[in-house]
Amino acid sequence: MSRSFLSIGECMVEMADAGGGLYRRGFAGDTFNTAWYARRLLPPEWTVGYGSCVGTDAVSAEMCAFMEGEGIDTAALRRLEDRTVGLYMISLEQGERSFSYWRSQSAARALADDPGWLAEVLAGRDMLYFSGITLAILSPGARRVLCDALARARSAGALVAFDTNLRERLWETPEAMRDGLTLGASVADVVLPSFDEEQRAFVDTAPEETIARYRGCGARIVAVKNGGGDLTLWDEAGTRTLPAARFERVVDTTAAGDSFGAAFLAGLARGQPVDHAARGAMELAAQVIQYRGALVPQIFEGGET
Repeated sequence: MSRSFLSIGECMVEMADAGGGLYRRGFAGDTFNTAWYARRLLPPEWTVGYGSCVGTDAVSAEMCAFMEGEGIDTAALRRLEDRTVGLYMISLEQGERSFSYWRSQSAARALADDPGWLAEVLAGRDMLYFSGITLAILSPGARRVLCDALARARSAGALVAFDTNLRERLWETPEAMRDGLTLGASVADVVLPSFDEEQRAFVDTAPEETIARYRGCGARIVAVKNGGGDLTLWDEAGTRTLPAARFERVVDTTAAGDSFGAAFLAGLARGQPVDHAARGAMELAAQVIQYRGALVPQIFEGGET
């Protein structure tokens, strides 16, 4: 039986410093990265799609072609003639990465502007995934439209997952950020926060405080990530701590959380117990951080992770 996973957000053009004043172009973004990993982890009977808006220009077409080449369904991409896709540039200085963004004309900012289209692309999905960045790029009114649509899809049987993924500069005010994260969590079955971000946003002093807040929002599963440290997990069985996965080195932490989300949800989709799915997610993230870049095909060469 065919099943469907849809990740919702913004995929951007990535320009990575290749040295000598040259840059290498790619395509990436938190929710797209999760879709990329989910495609490699879910069984063939699952369709993995990406929901967003893009332009009708050449680079938008190339982005869509890239997604399709990676096995990701693009039927849930809406094309807008007066927009394009966002871009960010990675600069390196003594091994440290910094980012510059150009996203004012990003079509993804309009992904909740057409409620009818939105309802159509969310309908019939088995799993829906979105993030704090998905909400942050939208206007306050559009955030409500998106979350209302996700709530209806959840009521219709979809499992909704929310990674709180925090980018403070995208939000209007700290209060708007807290309200937006709370709104997103209120329509989700699974919430995937990072403790360091929750400390900054809500001044949490322990992962248990983070869990209590998202339990209060209605989540059924909360997995509090803590960088390379232990994971604090809660579901109907209670709160427990899972020891950190072992890794030899940290090369690049990009997409650690994105890959965690993909593996955790893929485990749940396969019917794995929550603890088993969480351990698999931690192990994948520990592998991802040992390679440069967000998308690491080397991990999947020679067999499934």
